[in-house]
This record gives sequence, structure tokens and C-alpha cells, in this order.
Amino acid sequence: MERISWHQYFLAQSHLLSFRSTCTRLTVGATIVRDKRIIAGGYNGSIAGGEHCIDEGCYVIDNHCVRTIHAEVNAILQCAKFGVPTNGAEIYVTHYPCLPCCKSIIQAGIKSVYYAEDYKNHPYAEELYEKAGVHVEHVPFDKSIFAKIFSK
Repeated sequence: MERISWHQYFLAQSHLLSFRSTCTRLTVGATIVRDKRIIAGGYNGSIAGGEHCIDEGCYVIDNHCVRTIHAEVNAILQCAKFGVPTNGAEIYVTHYPCLPCCKSIIQAGIKSVYYAEDYKNHPYAEELYEKAGVHVEHVPFDKSIFAKIFSK
């Protein structure tokens, strides 16, 4: 039996997390990893105990849903809440992080971003990653991994 690569393993985790998303505009999952170990995960959703887009609809201002906390930020906040350092970690995301998430990733000290799908890739985010020395890599996700898992 052939084992899946680390990139595919962590992207599979991020895709699985995206199924918990409650924003109907885009479902995103993020997994923070250090030393090949998952330290946190997040998905697009509302604040704990708040109304969710799937129940109340998106709350859109300037073409952005302000009800939603993005997956990347949710994962970073999970680390903050439980005292888990993010400095030097890697993040695996289903989609290219938006500009505000890019800034949060850099401020959290995350050193590598691996994403499965392009999504409104902002040139300024690319510039910020480069200036901060953050490695960014597009890693297409092999969705057939799920079929292999569930066919057993």
C-alpha cells in the first residue's frame, strides 16, 4: 500500500475541516502544523454561540461576509486560546489566503503556506509574503484520496 504524501495528508485534513464551514459563500479549511504534527485547525464560521450564515444568511458589507471568521484566523486563534505557539509553523489551506488572513499568518510567525486552490490571489499578499520570508506553495489536492479512504 502506498502512503499519501505529507502535503496531501494535511490538505485532506483542511478539506475535511471545510465541511464544518457555516458561511455559504465559500467553505474553507485550514490546518496548522509543526514538525509534521497538527497543532490546530479552523474553518469559516461565526463566533462561538453566534448566528451562522447557513441559518441567518450572510451579513455582507462591501462584498465581504462580516459574520464569518476565516479558517486561517480561526486556526491561529485556537492556538492563542490554548497557548500553542505558531512561530515557525506551517499552514495548509484549501484556498489561497485573502489579504487580511495573509497579514495574520505573517504576524503569527507562520513560515510556510501550502494551499490547494487559487482564489482571488492578491498581488499585495504575494509581496508581503515575500518580504516576510514566508514560503508559499500551490499544492493541488488529489480529491481521489477521499474515495480511496471510503472505499475500504
